[in-house]
Amino acid sequence: MSMEIVAWNSLYNAMHAAQDRRPFSRATLRRIFGFVRDRRWQLIGFVVLSVVTAVLAVATPLLAGQVVNALFAGTAFEVVLRLAIIIAVIAIAEAAVGIITRLLSARIGEGLILDLRQAVYDHVQTMPIAFFTRTRTGALVSRLNNDVIGAQRAFSETLSGVIGNVVAVILTLVVMLGLSWQITLCALILLPIFVLPARRMGARLARLEREAANHNSVMSTQMTERFSAPGATLVKLFARPERESAEFGARAARVRDIGVRTAMVQVIFVTALTLVAALALALTYGLGGFFVLAGTLPAGDVVSLALLLTRLYAPLTALASARVEVMSALVSFDRVFEVLDLKPLITEAEQPKPAPEGPVSVELDRVDFGYPSADKVSLASLEEVAVLDPRAGAQVLHEVSFRAEPGQMIALVGSSGAGKSTIAQLITRLYDTDGGAIRLSGVDVRDLSFAALRSTVGLVTQDGHLFHESIRQNLQLAKPEASDDEIWSALERARLRPLVESLPDGLDTVVGERGYRLSGGERQRLTIARLLLTGPRVVILDEATAHLDSTSEAAVQAALENALEGRTAIVIAHRLSTVRNADQIVVLEGGRVVERGRHEDLLAAGGRYAELHATQFAASPVSPEPVVPSV
Repeated sequence: MSMEIVAWNSLYNAMHAAQDRRPFSRATLRRIFGFVRDRRWQLIGFVVLSVVTAVLAVATPLLAGQVVNALFAGTAFEVVLRLAIIIAVIAIAEAAVGIITRLLSARIGEGLILDLRQAVYDHVQTMPIAFFTRTRTGALVSRLNNDVIGAQRAFSETLSGVIGNVVAVILTLVVMLGLSWQITLCALILLPIFVLPARRMGARLARLEREAANHNSVMSTQMTERFSAPGATLVKLFARPERESAEFGARAARVRDIGVRTAMVQVIFVTALTLVAALALALTYGLGGFFVLAGTLPAGDVVSLALLLTRLYAPLTALASARVEVMSALVSFDRVFEVLDLKPLITEAEQPKPAPEGPVSVELDRVDFGYPSADKVSLASLEEVAVLDPRAGAQVLHEVSFRAEPGQMIALVGSSGAGKSTIAQLITRLYDTDGGAIRLSGVDVRDLSFAALRSTVGLVTQDGHLFHESIRQNLQLAKPEASDDEIWSALERARLRPLVESLPDGLDTVVGERGYRLSGGERQRLTIARLLLTGPRVVILDEATAHLDSTSEAAVQAALENALEGRTAIVIAHRLSTVRNADQIVVLEGGRVVERGRHEDLLAAGGRYAELHATQFAASPVSPEPVVPSV
């Protein structure tokens, strides 16, 4: 390894040493070795080969010195040839061992990345919705990328580096001291001049790198927000393009300036350290030449010492920051384990009951609920706060009770914040109740498996969220094994088949980020088609037509006829005209049931429902809006 490469490696290690000095849990070590237990033989082979590589690296300089000594001594050509062949064999062996070591390193490292990413991804999938409402997506993705890769480096680079470098330093020092202890000590005197500037320069470069990273992060966030469909619309409507450009340009210019400064500091540093290395070599040759001329040291030993010097500086420089590298890798493991140790609030019953057969009733029995505190569902590092708020949210529901018989439609109405959407989330177990119970035909939803609950209850939300995938892929999210015939049938019942057939790519049409290539009504009908694929016996509509115009709403209402036919339905609506035919209307205020009954009876009672109705239809007592059909 050349001294210039050593200088770059030293600078890199010093920069990262200055960036991360956080403590880690001692228990992390035990978990790490438990995590790689299945790869222990590969790991052992990797370590052994790393040691062999270090031994071979020391052998070549010694043989080169013997060649020089043989030439000066006038030894027969056969001896020189034999030494040359041995050097060639060692070079071939070193190359072969290097390839095998890299193969083992890749298998261990990439396998570990796969296992860690899969473990984190699968665990995050078990988290409640409250976790995702609090966590910064970027911070969570970083755990799957940066921290997992940082943990992998502990095995693919740090472990072998530390072991190999320790062996190399010990062997090299023993050999050099055996050849000439005077030259060895003089060479080591220059080592602090090589290492100490790396730490100071590394800290300076680390600060510049962090500042550039912060600016790049802000620019990335700005681009992500402005380049999305709703963000671009907002900028065009309310922001001046020149202001956006100036803000972005200022940060980009600062990143440019930092890049120039960083490049110059790096070049000066590497040049200086290469100069120090050259001075060390000059010292070796000068002092070695003096001893050769004095007849106290063979010329070949000077050559060996010069070659060994570079092999001594490289591992010593690496070991100077090895502790920080190991700590950094362990911190990455600790951050990954931190996510894996976060217990999901909602868990599946150990022995789940089967879903009830036939038509299903829905019963809420004295349900109480308040949203959980941050410290129960999240991590401070994922929210990027110092300490999580331990305070729980205010109680949202207070002893709410009602029952939807099989095939009935129950409407939930009330002011914003009354708890209507919360009830939908509790029935589908996006959250669990704090008190009381929710039952499907007498079976507590907490006793059902997640699969049984999802196949029994379907929810259509008001945002109609879709992934940036094809129509087929978005529909098969509900039923992966669904055939094209089943998909077309669902689209037909959702009143969307003619539109999809008219698209050039049909079912393979990509709907865009969050489905923005479709209109609001088309997105909502596509989510209804997705629900129809699963065939749930209970359908919950959470403001399914809240943001649609009259034309789109009429199309969605027609699609809902199929979604509700023969099913138990719970409809949440602000527009009271859409629920006049409900079998029962439940009025919620402040998380409590204040009224219940049919539309006409509630109007006649003159209570809260009548107030809401009068407020909505004060200007026009007769609503032209479509009505959800009775079921």
